[in-house]
Amino acid sequence: MNLMPGREAADREIKAEVMNRLLRRRCWGARYLPLDTLVNWLSRQIRKNGRRVRRCVEELAKEGYVLFHKKRETISLNPARSREVVEYIKSVLNV
Repeated sequence: MNLMPGREAADREIKAEVMNRLLRRRCWGARYLPLDTLVNWLSRQIRKNGRRVRRCVEELAKEGYVLFHKKRETISLNPARSREVVEYIKSVLNV
């Protein structure tokens, strides 16, 4: 994870890390990842705060960056906004 250990991560960094994980696993459109798995991965590194990660995922869905599948239990990146997703990750995480 690109977040600095020992300091509190901003919401925009959490959102970028969520999208970066999905991007690295190539989860676009119909290829998705269980939301619980994603939250568990990230909550270990954001001071055991799974609720905060879930809230950031909800905000990403409202903004149109991610899509929910299977009764909101799985998640993928929105292929219609692929360029914006990559730009957002680069701007926040300096990848």
